[in-house]
Amino acid sequence: MAKNIFAADRRAALRWMTSAAAAMLPGGALCAKEARGAAGLPFVDPELREAAKQIIAMTSGFYPMGPSKLPMLRAAIAKAQMPDHPAVPIRTVMAPVGKGLGEVKLYVLNEKPGAPPRPAILHTHGGGFITGSALLEIGGLIDLARELDCVIVSVEYSLAPEAPWSVSMEQTYAGLLWLHNQATALGVDRARIAVAGESAGGGHAALLAQTARDRGEVPVAFQCLIYPMLDDRTGSTWNPAPGLGCIGWDGDANRYGWRAFLGQRPGQAHVPRRAVPARALSLKGLPPAFIAVGSIDLFAREDIAYTQRLTASGVPAELLVLPGAFHGFDKVMPGAWVSRQVLAARSAAYRRAFSL
Repeated sequence: MAKNIFAADRRAALRWMTSAAAAMLPGGALCAKEARGAAGLPFVDPELREAAKQIIAMTSGFYPMGPSKLPMLRAAIAKAQMPDHPAVPIRTVMAPVGKGLGEVKLYVLNEKPGAPPRPAILHTHGGGFITGSALLEIGGLIDLARELDCVIVSVEYSLAPEAPWSVSMEQTYAGLLWLHNQATALGVDRARIAVAGESAGGGHAALLAQTARDRGEVPVAFQCLIYPMLDDRTGSTWNPAPGLGCIGWDGDANRYGWRAFLGQRPGQAHVPRRAVPARALSLKGLPPAFIAVGSIDLFAREDIAYTQRLTASGVPAELLVLPGAFHGFDKVMPGAWVSRQVLAARSAAYRRAFSL
C-alpha cells in the first residue's frame, strides 16, 4: 500500500515539475541545458532512454541553477505526507544536536522494543544539498526495513544555503548518536549500525562515516553510498567528456549545490576538507563500503576514485558501475534491468555486512 502511494506521489511531482520546466522554455526551442542533455542520449541504456528524455525536459527549466529556482525545486517537499497505514511502525523524534543548534527531526522506522537486537541504518536523503526531504523517501525505506528486518532512522537535516555544511553535518551526526544511545530501547545491535544515502545523501553518509571515525563515539559497521556526491571539484575544476554527466544532475547544478553547501565557490584550494568527503587526507579506519553509480552519471569518476582510495587505505570496498545509467535512474525506472541489478547488489551487500 505505502509503496503504491509514494509511487503515485513521485509521478505527480514529476508531472508538476515537467510542466513547470516546459513553461520556462523560450518559445519551445531547446535551451542550453536541454541541448546538453540530449547530447547524452546516445550513451543511455536503451531501456532507460524514454525516461532520460523525460528527465531532460523536466530539468531544463531549472537552468541556470540558482537561488531563484529553489522554490520550484522544493515544491515537492510541501506535498510529502506520511503514509496512512505504513507496513512498519513509524514515529517522529526530535533529537538534540548540541553546539547551540537546537534539535533535528528523525523518522524512526520498524523499531521493535524487547525483540532480539537487529541491525540498523542511519539514512540521509538526497537532493544536491539544496532540496529533498526525509519524508519523501519513507516509501523506499519502508521496503528496505521490511526486506532486511532492520531499524532505519532517517534525518530531516537542514538544507543549504540557509544552513551551511557545518549545521547539517552536526544534525546527521546527532541522528547517528541518538540511534546509538537509544539502541537498547529500539531493539538495535550497536555493532551493526550502517550509514547510507543516495546522491547528496550519499555525500552526507560518507561525511558521517568520517566524522564518526574521527570522534570515536559511535562505531559504524558499514556505509552504503548510492551515486554519492563526494567531490566539489566535479563541474568546477574537472568536467566529464561531452555527453556524459549531463542527465539528471550536471556540472552547472553541481557547482550551485556545492557553493550553497560550502558557502564559498567550490573547487578552490582552501575549501574546508571536513565538508568534502573526497578531500579527506586519510580514509584509513573507515567502515567497509558499497558504492554504486551509473557509467554516465556526473559522479562516476569521483565515485570510482573514492572507491580506489578506500581500497588503497585498506578499507574493504565494493564498486558497482551500471552501464548506460544516468543520475537517479533507479528512482524513475525501478523496473529496469540496471535498477533491479543495483537493488539486488545493495541488498546482498547489506546482508553480508550484517551477516543476515
